Amino acid sequence: MQIKLVEGDSAGTVTAYYMSSDGPNHNEFDFEFLGNTTGEPYLVQTNVYVNGVGNREQRMNLWFDPTKDFHSYSILWNQRQVVFLVDETPIRVHTNMEHKGIPFPKDQAMGVYSSIWNADDWATQGGLVKTDWSHAPFIASYKGFEIDACECPVSVAANEIADKCRSSGEKRFWWDEPTMSELSVHQSHQLVWVRANHLVYDYCTDTARFPVMPVECEHHHH
Repeated sequence: MQIKLVEGDSAGTVTAYYMSSDGPNHNEFDFEFLGNTTGEPYLVQTNVYVNGVGNREQRMNLWFDPTKDFHSYSILWNQRQVVFLVDETPIRVHTNMEHKGIPFPKDQAMGVYSSIWNADDWATQGGLVKTDWSHAPFIASYKGFEIDACECPVSVAANEIADKCRSSGEKRFWWDEPTMSELSVHQSHQLVWVRANHLVYDYCTDTARFPVMPVECEHHHH
């Protein structure tokens, strides 16, 4: 999706673009854009829910002003990884580590959603800066939506979804080919650069929230 975010004073607002399945044990991949006062940087918060459990937030600032023009925000999801990309640059990878006993979202069909909402209890500087309604309406613009996916009608049983959407034999899905099971060397370098220069919060290193490091963090090395 190409998105242009709220110009000027966007404090207190959250613009969301995300994928989600249904039900209490849902899976979800979030882009949440946290507004700010005029001249202060927008933050991009990503989150991953697996079987109804989230609390995997990472926050980044961007290397451009996302209110001035449209930029592309993409999610690559296959059996091996979930990759969040901004203008084709990976900013986060959530790897399948089922071999370590860690659940991975792969057996629930997901839809694509977007919203803009007032979250001034937490969105901007920890909730210190509230939404200034005199600056309403707050408008985020979208264009160029593209989706390339394996369609899963409701009639497909949950235990058949992963098999139905896996590349095998005559049925090929480019995103599930072996070359897409991990980042390319160039993408890996991009991810290291982004994390070194733009990462401002990572749940994996938040010892106040998680005195014991979440188990998937021990195995995610970038």
